[in-house]
Amino acid sequence: MHALLIALAAGYGIAVGLLATRPLFRLAVQPDEPWRAACPDGHPITGPAAGWLGLARCGPCGRAATDADGGASPGAYGPNGVLVAGVCALACAGLAAAVGSRPELAVWLLLVPLSVVLAGVDLAVHRLPDVLTLPMALGSAALLGGAALLPGAAGSWSRAVFGGLALGAAYFVLFLINPAGMGFGDVKLAVTLGVALGWYGWDVLFLGAFTGLLLGAFYGVALVLTRRASRKAALAFGPFMIIGAGAGVLVGGLAAG
Repeated sequence: MHALLIALAAGYGIAVGLLATRPLFRLAVQPDEPWRAACPDGHPITGPAAGWLGLARCGPCGRAATDADGGASPGAYGPNGVLVAGVCALACAGLAAAVGSRPELAVWLLLVPLSVVLAGVDLAVHRLPDVLTLPMALGSAALLGGAALLPGAAGSWSRAVFGGLALGAAYFVLFLINPAGMGFGDVKLAVTLGVALGWYGWDVLFLGAFTGLLLGAFYGVALVLTRRASRKAALAFGPFMIIGAGAGVLVGGLAAG
């Protein structure tokens, strides 16, 4: 049964990963620009949910590429779909292996594609859009509140809420100390990550938060040492926060089992 759960989680990860490429492409714009509404060749992005739901493929571009003896994925645009799907599948399978069939697994699986989109957007344009960070903070707390009412839940909802407030406050202090190195989007993302980590305990919260900070610091030092960035250069810190929190949730899920 556990192997089946892992396989189903991996399949889910592949599906949502492929669907994540379209919002990742649309959201990866500078703060003063509107969300992308057209493919790179200018064709409008259409489909369910006002064009936000669907594969990152353009019909007119695909037909043109096919007529011109195009490649294996005619009309595809945006990030590498195989890479995004692989990351989501690996994350979902790992969570299923660590958490098992406990009710909070559903919350973690819902957060995976959103976190991958945020990480990709931050890497592309150094931005964590409010359209994702704010609903994630409220949604994760609400969904974990529902999970806490179900049998088999291994965490504490009240601790999760306080964890979100605590980590958000800690990142807000870091933002005030060094606003050039820590964006306010990181502060809002920290609330969601604190909720997830706090669910399993304060030790897990510290582990996940510290791991994210450590990874980000190592990356920044490596860029400076290799002269790919200056000490004052802005870095995409969101992906490291997400990786650190993911590691913490994995450890917390294993320990709770």
